[in-house]
Amino acid sequence: MNMSAAHIVTEFILLGFPGCWEIQIFLFSLFLVVYALTLMGNGAIICAVKWDPRLYTPMYFLLGNFAFLEIWYVSSTVPNMLVNILSKTKAISFSGCFLQFYFFFSLGTAECLFLAVMAYDRYQAICHPLHYPIIMTRRLCGTLVSLCWLTGFLGYPIPIFFISQLPFCGPNTIDHFLCDMDPLMALSCAPAPITEFIFYTQSSLVLFFTITYILRSYTLLLRAVFQIPSTAGRRKAFSTCGSHLTVVSLFYGTVMVMYVSPTYGISALMQKILTLVYSIMTPFLNPLIYSLRNKDMKLALRNVLFGRRISQNS
Repeated sequence: MNMSAAHIVTEFILLGFPGCWEIQIFLFSLFLVVYALTLMGNGAIICAVKWDPRLYTPMYFLLGNFAFLEIWYVSSTVPNMLVNILSKTKAISFSGCFLQFYFFFSLGTAECLFLAVMAYDRYQAICHPLHYPIIMTRRLCGTLVSLCWLTGFLGYPIPIFFISQLPFCGPNTIDHFLCDMDPLMALSCAPAPITEFIFYTQSSLVLFFTITYILRSYTLLLRAVFQIPSTAGRRKAFSTCGSHLTVVSLFYGTVMVMYVSPTYGISALMQKILTLVYSIMTPFLNPLIYSLRNKDMKLALRNVLFGRRISQNS
């Protein structure tokens, strides 16, 4: 097939979630509220980290950057999904679809790397507390954050460009609420096993290497925690690590079901629900998870949300 005629399809139809108009209005209202609360919650964490001197530590510096990432991650899907729910045509342009595809996977990759860096930070803080201030300098934290962003955004332009050059000659209906790998490859008129293999290998390597490192870090970390003599010390260590481990379990659990295990036995509706969990519900729950068991963060968020001035000496 002539590659010049590859883009016969000029737009895609995102079916989203099935249901009558009343259900669509309910879903629109629900996702709008969740999106607004996600922006507020993660925005509050960013403000707390920036304004409260008690949070000027590597852990909160990483958490603030992670909250910033979550705002962009959820914004790569939800605004278009809200427009799509109210739209009669439910169309997204060809370039718009692949742009969303790129940002969704780039930001998702950056999130995996951020979670690994945050696990490294907790490992150093608990296993090497005396060397922690020397190791986790502001310069190192800045370098690690920059590497997360750069690796996430430089890893996918080439494979996604090659996927966009595949011939899409119809049909153009995607049974999803976003442009994802499997639905797009299913619509291509020509097989691309090499491109598909490279894309899935790259995604799987990111997932496996980061989750392996996180599990290794927490294995060593838990061993160190159990050697802490005081009960109060163990409780504090579990408190600071439990939040991160909860986020890791929620995010990786659903992502690995979607992109590592075979999806041919999973219904389209279940794939949408799993995607909702890691792309929308995880960013929504993160502010709650990280603040519920963290006294410093709770106090800082209270000061931010209720407009109290934070004393430099407090």
